[in-house]
Amino acid sequence: MGRVTKRQWWAGAAVVAAVIVGAGLVWFEPWALWVDETVNEALPSVATPTAKQAVPTGRSSSAAATPSAVPAGPTTVARGSFISHEHTTTGAVKIVRLADGTHTLRLEGLDTSNGPDLRVWLSDAPVKEGRAGWGVFDDGKYVNLAKLKGNKGDQNYPLPADLDLSGYTSVSIWCDRFDVSFGAAEIVRT
Repeated sequence: MGRVTKRQWWAGAAVVAAVIVGAGLVWFEPWALWVDETVNEALPSVATPTAKQAVPTGRSSSAAATPSAVPAGPTTVARGSFISHEHTTTGAVKIVRLADGTHTLRLEGLDTSNGPDLRVWLSDAPVKEGRAGWGVFDDGKYVNLAKLKGNKGDQNYPLPADLDLSGYTSVSIWCDRFDVSFGAAEIVRT
């Protein structure tokens, strides 16, 4: 084995640098900041059960057809507006009870930066302005609802049926890769 020449050393250093830069690009995904993903979902609707579906055993179909047997339409039970944290974030958030009794978290007019591994979190953390609010949402109780569908537009996220909403006071667009909130909204019961 001979000595490593200067040329071999520089070639090795270039390969190591290329691997580090490549890994950094994969990790940070800087291109995501310039690519917008717009989602425009309508508020989910639930099919009204037919008289045959609504008839429990032992009841007549006329009892099921009464107005009291038909569930009410979508109702907003909580709402809030986003403030910016790590990235400028605007829009509204609602928790909507659907006709079948299930709940959906709805983002309306969302506008934030895109980024790696963005999530929609329901949290018990208080919404704080400025840098003090960037990292508080994983300190307490939170529910990771789903990957953010798009950084712009209107979108829906079904809430788990067994979720006790009384324990959650905020929503965060959370970057799970860097443990930081892009923006958050305090949700207030209506």
